[in-house]
Amino acid sequence: MPIFSLDDLRLIERTPDLYVAPLREDGSTYGTFTQTWALVVDGEVYVRAANGQESRWYRAAITQTAGRVRVAGRIFEVTFEEADADVGDAMDAAYEAKYPGSSAVPIMQADGPKSATVRISPR
Repeated sequence: MPIFSLDDLRLIERTPDLYVAPLREDGSTYGTFTQTWALVVDGEVYVRAANGQESRWYRAAITQTAGRVRVAGRIFEVTFEEADADVGDAMDAAYEAKYPGSSAVPIMQADGPKSATVRISPR
């Protein structure tokens, strides 16, 4: 399985927003980019859907398993998969470290977004 380079991981770590665009149902057209907060935990890239599993981009990402992400003007072709639950605590800590003092952090640490955690890998 391909992995992000160390430079790519550093870029994702230091950039506040990562935009996701899963493939649409036709499997070849990309959806509209949606803003997310990406985290790097143990060398892997993760995002959560603020609206939980009802989020349109989350459902598309899990169903289609592929798409694109954009960060700091760079576009990566990626795969999406549900994250293992054991990354939850590390992600909560990473949200606090990356976005200190943000009122959105507790929202992203709530059960709904936690249940909609996606691991992103290059393809």
